[in-house]
Amino acid sequence: MSELLTLDSLSAPLRVLRLLAADFGHLPAPTMNVSPIYPNRLELALHRDGLHGFEVWREALGIAPNAVDFSVQCDGRTGVLRTLTAHAGAELELVGYGDVCTPVPIGGAA
Repeated sequence: MSELLTLDSLSAPLRVLRLLAADFGHLPAPTMNVSPIYPNRLELALHRDGLHGFEVWREALGIAPNAVDFSVQCDGRTGVLRTLTAHAGAELELVGYGDVCTPVPIGGAA
């Protein structure tokens, strides 16, 4: 990005964070990220509560299950649920990390 961003440039995701804290303060606490790299995006990542925490947030936000992508990280043991949606004038990225019940072989190894 060639222009210098100010804190005010991040007002949309910060506003969404404030609204989520007021409306969903009872839900599992995610790791939150606001970055000038994606100035209109708030990322909520769930590590500790993992995939279950992701599902709780997904349902509370009214995100359809078919809007969620699933992948497995290169270790073959960590599943990742991810969705990107619009919420209150900003992009909201919701990510959940959790253990895969049966490790997935990587690189075709059997």
